[in-house]
Amino acid sequence: MYKLLIRPIFFLFDPEKIHHFTFSLLRFVNKIPLIPSLLKGLYLVEDKRLERQLFGLTFKNPVGLAAGFDKDAKLYQELGNLGFGFVEIGTLTPKPQDGNPKKRLFRLKSDAAIINRMGFNNGGVEDAVLRLKKNKGILIGGNIGKNKVTPNHEAVEDYKICFQTLFDYVDYFVVNVSSPNTPNLRELQDKEPLTNLLKDLKIQNSKKQYPKPILLKIAPDLTDSQLLDIIDIVKDTKIDGVIATNTTISREGLTSGNKSEMGGLSGKPLTNRSTEVIRFLAEKSHKSFPIIGVGGIHSVEDALEKMEAGADLIQLYTGFIYEGPKLIKQINKALLQN
Repeated sequence: MYKLLIRPIFFLFDPEKIHHFTFSLLRFVNKIPLIPSLLKGLYLVEDKRLERQLFGLTFKNPVGLAAGFDKDAKLYQELGNLGFGFVEIGTLTPKPQDGNPKKRLFRLKSDAAIINRMGFNNGGVEDAVLRLKKNKGILIGGNIGKNKVTPNHEAVEDYKICFQTLFDYVDYFVVNVSSPNTPNLRELQDKEPLTNLLKDLKIQNSKKQYPKPILLKIAPDLTDSQLLDIIDIVKDTKIDGVIATNTTISREGLTSGNKSEMGGLSGKPLTNRSTEVIRFLAEKSHKSFPIIGVGGIHSVEDALEKMEAGADLIQLYTGFIYEGPKLIKQINKALLQN
């Protein structure tokens, strides 16, 4: 029904406008009595065999929603009703910011892809916390970044503010230094600044009675040498894992007319590269840390390939937009069969 009826209608409209419309629609229908139960019945697969124990957390199933969809923690409860095992909010910054000028979100239909140059648009970390206080059992990841106006040499303070403010309201943290849409942000992926940033966050974490898992989200555009650096950094800083991967700046093989738009590319064109990165990290590190796989998961086969490559959990974003919530159920059903 989604691909035959709903998606063709949604795809007639501006991507960002329909995103906000979808949020309003999901929030409205979930307030109707019995609808949340109906959605769970349609999409949620509950089985102990799907549970995953990672970072000291119990994930009800290994299929999560990637950061960027519910930036401001406005819809995590309703998204949980669609079958996700966990929801990652953000990227959040200390202060609210509008992000980049519109138009900044583009569908590449013939490539089953999306280009975005949103630029960490969000209402600020304190605003998100107000909604996270109402959480009723959804496992939440907090994806954190720096404000656009914050220079890189002061970036650690932004990450620490987000960390401290979110600490009591998320289950794990994700350090985002890999978005291509904030000027100079990716420079923080270099070995020295990244090591310093993660060590500072680990110090903050160690002061807590019950520390939270800290993960690093990396770009798919890193070279093998840079990926080896990432393995060294994880070992050196003792963070808890890696999310592979963020969006790409590559445009190789695209056929859509708007392929030259600036921004990060997600969706089908990223499938193979993100899997390559996952496999490289898993093999070269001898699977010494957990990996969450994300990038171009549009089918059960894509999901299983990520896991066979070394992903412990997976996340959807563009595949969720193109394929609909049925994809979550299909993946979980396939995992049970396997």
